[in-house]
Amino acid sequence: MGVLLASTMMLTACGGGSSHSSKSSESYNFNRIATFPVCKQIQASCDTDTETVAEIVTASKDGMTLIYTDSPGNKIGFVDITNPDSPTGLGTLEVGGEPTSVSVKGDYALVGVNTSTDYVNVSGSLVVVDIAARSIVTSLTLAGQPDSVAVSPDGNNAAVAIENERDEDLNDGALPQLPAGTLNVVDTSDANPANWTVSAVDVTGLSGMLYNTDPEPEFVDINSDNIVALTLQENNHVILVDLETGTITSDFSAGTVDLEKVDATEEDPALIMQTETLTDVPREPDGVTWIGTEYLVTANEGDLDGGSRGFSVFDTAGNLVYDSASDLDHLVARIGQYPDGRSGNKGNEPENVEYGVFDGTPLLFVNSERSSVVFVYDMTDPTAPVYKQVLPTALAPEGALAIPSRNLLVAASEKDDRGDKVRGGLNIYQYQDAAAQYPTLESVDRSNGTPIPWSAMSGLSSDAEDDDLLYAVEDSFYQQSRIFTIDTSSQPAKLIEETRIMDSNDVLASVPTVSLVDASVDDDDATRVSVFDEADLAAMINGDKSVNLDPEGVAKVGDGFWIVSEGSGTMGDAGRPINTLNLLIKTDNDGVVEKVVTLPDTVNAMQLRFGFEGVTQYGDDVYVAFQRAWGGEPNVRIGIYDTVAESWSFLFYPLDAAESQNGGWVGLSDITSLGNGEFLVVERDNQGGPDAAIKRLYRFDVTGLAENAVVSKTLVRDLMPDLAAQGGLTPEKIEGLAVMNNGDVLIINDNDGVDDNSGETQLLNLGDSLLP
Repeated sequence: MGVLLASTMMLTACGGGSSHSSKSSESYNFNRIATFPVCKQIQASCDTDTETVAEIVTASKDGMTLIYTDSPGNKIGFVDITNPDSPTGLGTLEVGGEPTSVSVKGDYALVGVNTSTDYVNVSGSLVVVDIAARSIVTSLTLAGQPDSVAVSPDGNNAAVAIENERDEDLNDGALPQLPAGTLNVVDTSDANPANWTVSAVDVTGLSGMLYNTDPEPEFVDINSDNIVALTLQENNHVILVDLETGTITSDFSAGTVDLEKVDATEEDPALIMQTETLTDVPREPDGVTWIGTEYLVTANEGDLDGGSRGFSVFDTAGNLVYDSASDLDHLVARIGQYPDGRSGNKGNEPENVEYGVFDGTPLLFVNSERSSVVFVYDMTDPTAPVYKQVLPTALAPEGALAIPSRNLLVAASEKDDRGDKVRGGLNIYQYQDAAAQYPTLESVDRSNGTPIPWSAMSGLSSDAEDDDLLYAVEDSFYQQSRIFTIDTSSQPAKLIEETRIMDSNDVLASVPTVSLVDASVDDDDATRVSVFDEADLAAMINGDKSVNLDPEGVAKVGDGFWIVSEGSGTMGDAGRPINTLNLLIKTDNDGVVEKVVTLPDTVNAMQLRFGFEGVTQYGDDVYVAFQRAWGGEPNVRIGIYDTVAESWSFLFYPLDAAESQNGGWVGLSDITSLGNGEFLVVERDNQGGPDAAIKRLYRFDVTGLAENAVVSKTLVRDLMPDLAAQGGLTPEKIEGLAVMNNGDVLIINDNDGVDDNSGETQLLNLGDSLLP
């Protein structure tokens, strides 16, 4: 099992406020102990392309069975968590429509089901399910399309938000769009669900609402005084309703907020720059939870015109007592999970909030849909929440459930797409007397007070002159390519410096353009010629001389760095023209390009888009790992660049055959010299989650090998158990590898820039026992 670079250190509390010193807040943390991909309910090994998700989750009264909604499948699912670190699927139940929410009353699960035929002809039902028998016992007719269900703490009532949502394609989604939504109150006091009754609370016509004929209720929560908090997301409004009388006791606008130091611009390629200001942003709350009976918290996701990227705390009179403002965006940038593709929208996009008291400490959990994390805050003083930790999830967490009686937290992730290596699932965390295991890497601040943003990590390299330093590069997802300096002496490791790669002396700008001829294609085929031209070269260099490369590997040497940039395009493929060549680049310690080396034309003429991946230096030679075999060759190349003779030679490396149930391919990711002619490489398949099969470390020796020889490899470690030990779904791209001076072997995964990816980055220390 790998040793995780983790930390008991806390970031500076967001929003200020005094701290307190209880055992819970100082030594106890949540750590992920399991992730249950709900595709297991269809096929035990998840060998299925069927979309199946976990959206909203609740638990039986004893906390042993989870019940979740699966809207694409028109069903709910059941999972046994008697042993929470080994969840077991109990099957699913079709509910006759799209389940949107679920809550529990005694032995029954109450499922809000949307049966609407369109946005105008709306209908819905509250399906009551016997949890033990996993069967429907009755169904109650609702006033329209339900979106959220909550049961009162005393069990005598349930509240259902009837949204009757808008058609976003009609008039660009403008409101009003009738029929109007409402609040349904279900009297659940009778022991027999067949005797339950439904009444409606009219929530139209309130002053201060933006569209008082079309409230569009979104989410409900009920406190111990039987007061319902109901969010009207598009109306930027909150309503409080007395369940016993069915009357509105208070309503107020969620208001607006000014956001400073945020990224509001989506560049292509991406560039995270948290330097902009947004003013008067409507909060547009989605999820809501009570903190006792005097305060409530909203997750300000936004939908129509707003979305303030954070959460807010209100008192029952509607007074704002706290707002997280830009803090959540900064926190996810610090841990490499900022979704730059959402900068022009709502940033990290908080979706939902949950509350629970664990060992006497009141805690708030905030789900970030676009960054795929759960933020944990100490709510001892609700007017001054104190940031505690952040938890990684599978992609797009929607629902959250605190189970304090079992020291458990569950988050439901709703995104499922096997083609994108994404599976929906239930993330399970345990409150432990232990250090927080995540994040494994976080950055320090820039001079402007915002964190150094990072993501999409590729190659790693140690520093022969410093026992604690590590270097990394980010791939082509981001423009203005950078080298990162990482201090591994703390836990989590700290990204302490960013160095932009610069073509200050026009070395890259002087690389010759070339027309490549693919000899494997017939003469009369126009795709046999591909050109790396002046326009391609110009696109690699910005006006300030920073560069736009695809750095996949880095090697620290005494006077600077060797970096490999992967080429773009495939010879003979008209849909993937050659836009960049594979480049071996030498920079000084400040990142200034000193030398650019290209492959021989005969090799370039075979270019496959899976090119340079890793780089290391041994003696006067620089070794470069290609990812996959080119030009129909049976094995993948290891390029050897002689820095004295300035010439290339090659060896070949035999890749393992793909073993995934989903097929795919296997390639190399990184390479590092072990000295004495030996090298260590990462070999991986292109599969993630339940489909992942090959994530391995191999070593080989080049001593005495002739040019073009095939190396003989020896398995050093199967990484699959190390990755499984982190409790999440296996990441696809194990991209970085480094061996520290003390013999510790470190690996890191590429999170694809948080694009169709949860964004989770694991920097794992595998220890020093791998290598003799």
